[in-house]
Amino acid sequence: MSVSQRISRYGGLLLVAAVTLIGAHAARANEQIHVGKAQGTAWTFLPVDIGIAQGFFAKLGLDIDSADLGGDAKVQQALAAGSIDIGLGSGPGLAFVAKGSPGIGVAAFAGPPRNISAIVLEDSPIKTIADLKGKLIAVSSVGSLSDWLAKQMAIQEGWGQDGIRAVPLGAVEISIAALKAKQVDAVVLSTEAGFGLEERKQGRMLASMDRYAPHFITHVVFAQKSLVATKPETVRRFLKGFFAAIAFMKTHRDETSALAERVLHQSAAVVGKDYDFEAGMFIDDGRFDAQAVAALKQSFIDMGTLHDKPADDVLFTTQFVPVTP
Repeated sequence: MSVSQRISRYGGLLLVAAVTLIGAHAARANEQIHVGKAQGTAWTFLPVDIGIAQGFFAKLGLDIDSADLGGDAKVQQALAAGSIDIGLGSGPGLAFVAKGSPGIGVAAFAGPPRNISAIVLEDSPIKTIADLKGKLIAVSSVGSLSDWLAKQMAIQEGWGQDGIRAVPLGAVEISIAALKAKQVDAVVLSTEAGFGLEERKQGRMLASMDRYAPHFITHVVFAQKSLVATKPETVRRFLKGFFAAIAFMKTHRDETSALAERVLHQSAAVVGKDYDFEAGMFIDDGRFDAQAVAALKQSFIDMGTLHDKPADDVLFTTQFVPVTP
């Protein structure tokens, strides 16, 4: 083999090696993460969609596969099944962690629940919160945030925990269908769904539920414990992209609302109301506020979900917070 042939062959080998290295880097740069949202039509879960649309996750080497699961319990079931890596659920969902869920809280991302409201039909004889005493109210699932808030409303209004009858119906669409069919008297679900029903003159909001939980963690990012243990940097990158999306949302009303129209299938007027009413709920850095955590633990006792208040490190880890987007 001539010198020129050897050089040509050596150059070809270098090219193949370079392409292989580039390919390997590309593979690493597109790590797929499966994310499950408790409700697909909840405005507060938009940071995932914003993060994808604005490229925040892609810039951090993540390819996000997002699914709408239809309830807090479904998020925990998906974590248990190993079908998702990250779950977006409620603060009360941390009780599942204390019961042995393979997931753990890694960041708090929304405070008092302004995004959840008590809603009735527009022509309902129920005119005030007081009129809900003894009524049948749809919630997403047993032990969910909507379930706890409905019962907390009953307690704080002086009716006792059994002062309303809660029925778990799952996805928002099913609860709304039951309300329209007058199978339930009211629903406790997303405020944005209430705005939509009001716009269509089909429903009426009685009150947002933050009045019953002024110190609270409404939403939590859950991660597989195995992912936290073996790939903490993956969790850290996801949170960085997620909270970058929250920061973007707080300063970009028009862009956020435009995407919300497509994701939530709501009008510009409704998503504008959503933004103005709910954007202030977001937590900027994922930290778990001590007073809000205490309220959460009390909710576990109130609901009978747990008999004792678990230690913080049983429910969540602070190794990833505060998050710096």
